[in-house]
Amino acid sequence: MRRYLSLVTILLLTGFAITAGVRDDFKADPKLSANNYQAYPVDGFPAITAAPAGYEPFFINHYGRHGSRWLINEKKYTYPLQMLEKGERNGKLTRRGQEVLATLREVHNASKGRLGELSDIGHEQHQGIARRMFLNFPQVFRDGAPVVARSTVVIRCILSMQNEVDVLASLNPRLNITTDASEATMYYMNYSDSVVKPLRASQYDLIDKYKNKWINPKGMMKKLFTDQRFVRDSIDDARKMMIYLMEVTGNMQSHHQFENVNLYDIFSDDDIYSVWRYNNASWYITSGETPLTLCRVDYMEANLLRNFIEDADHAITSAAPAPGASLRFGHESVVLPLCCLMGLNGADYRTTDLETLDKYWQTYKIFPMAANIQFVYFRKAGSDDILMLPLLNEREATLPIQTDVAPYYHWSDVRDYFINKLSSQPFIKPNK
Repeated sequence: MRRYLSLVTILLLTGFAITAGVRDDFKADPKLSANNYQAYPVDGFPAITAAPAGYEPFFINHYGRHGSRWLINEKKYTYPLQMLEKGERNGKLTRRGQEVLATLREVHNASKGRLGELSDIGHEQHQGIARRMFLNFPQVFRDGAPVVARSTVVIRCILSMQNEVDVLASLNPRLNITTDASEATMYYMNYSDSVVKPLRASQYDLIDKYKNKWINPKGMMKKLFTDQRFVRDSIDDARKMMIYLMEVTGNMQSHHQFENVNLYDIFSDDDIYSVWRYNNASWYITSGETPLTLCRVDYMEANLLRNFIEDADHAITSAAPAPGASLRFGHESVVLPLCCLMGLNGADYRTTDLETLDKYWQTYKIFPMAANIQFVYFRKAGSDDILMLPLLNEREATLPIQTDVAPYYHWSDVRDYFINKLSSQPFIKPNK
């Protein structure tokens, strides 16, 4: 009987163990601090570990986030712009402040009419993911293999789906590809859970407390404004201005036009870490498996996890040729809680201590733009034992389950673990 590993063991086996490396990571590449605005990597993907002898891939279960996009909330562009324009009108900007203002105007003008839309880099990210998926697992995409692709009804997700299936079709025109984007599938593609909203709201005051404790915009303001009394009297909310400026700066990596524009010099290393730390804690409250929200929030993806299980069951029991791939396209607000619910790479870490959270749980290791979960299924002729390889952002991932074929898992063990976990929350809505 295979036993499930303890959470501590899983943490030590993955990148979520206690580490002093967060600050070092940001010093090496401050773009990592952008949280959900971080661009998907374009290279550096490690080779996939060969499957045990005789096993070949036959099916992929997938959920992917849309690619890089423009910011959704225009106020994140306009608020820091308006505050700097106050300084400009009163002759209170430093030279660097004037340069930052000019950059923000250019970025805001480029964003008009495109809020929330997939960017040029976002298109390319999904093209690359599809190409690597095909090359890594060509047996899945054999002639005639069905590829069932579904998206949420949001256009950036639909376009992300289209970019991937177009590449797959170009690599093998004989694939049987179908696409869909419908309210009929939103109950698992992006479920609106009525229980989650009040649980999140119950912790907003706690998050605000840490925002006020951790984020100190004074150093940034000195780089932008010549008169700090003017800042105190005229800047409505300096912390909000700093957070929004960091988001605009981090999201510039979403666009070829701005990917080499660097505003990180207006922030100190402490600034970068502190704003990320606040956002990291916010995402944990809204998506993580924390006792602060009764360890309930990630169960909002229960329907999606059931859909993974159902599609795998269908692929395994279908007469050959079984379905080649089940591709789903949606949002980071789904990918993150789904990772937590699955326990991928220790994302199901539980704590009430937000002060130490960043040592164990880090968003930048989970959900960049175009983040994706791939479960790749393998079988061997003459054997009923199905193996599954979990990938997070195309890198081999761990689950809180013991295995004797690492980095692969026996699907029967994984399936049992998921079903047992889902049954521990019987009040979750099972279907649409």
